[in-house]
Amino acid sequence: MTSHRHAGAGYWYGPDERLDPSGAVLGALRAFRIAELATRRSASDSMGMGETDLLALRYLLRAQADGEQVGPKDLSQVLSITSASTTSLIDRLVASGNARREPHPTDRRSLVIVPTVASDAEVRTAFGGMHHRMMAVVESLSAEEAHTVITFLRGMAGALAEPLQP
Repeated sequence: MTSHRHAGAGYWYGPDERLDPSGAVLGALRAFRIAELATRRSASDSMGMGETDLLALRYLLRAQADGEQVGPKDLSQVLSITSASTTSLIDRLVASGNARREPHPTDRRSLVIVPTVASDAEVRTAFGGMHHRMMAVVESLSAEEAHTVITFLRGMAGALAEPLQP
């Protein structure tokens, strides 16, 4: 087994892509994650909301675009937060004018959480430029390259879904 540790190198991989292409792929993936997190933090700061609130809002907007109804339980599951945290989250989104509580259309005992038109515009303003730049990169891929990237990212998602070993 070849060691991926090199003197003066990164924790798991070396600095030379020619000697360690697997490490270079992981390094590029980490660089993407760092850039993505920085962008999300910047957007949440500019919108005056926490990252969880922003993730919830983006989920609500996506669900609305897909014609789906989102209840508090759905938010709890998607964000992996408790029902008490979900209630606080919804309270914040409603107080800031980013969402509304409405009666469920078919089950009057339930509520749905609906993003506001203003929140949609705000998210589009915050993320529009980034989205267009990312689409330009993706659209530059050939069909074969896109398939390779999709396979790779799905494999990495599966690898991350495995529980950490104590």
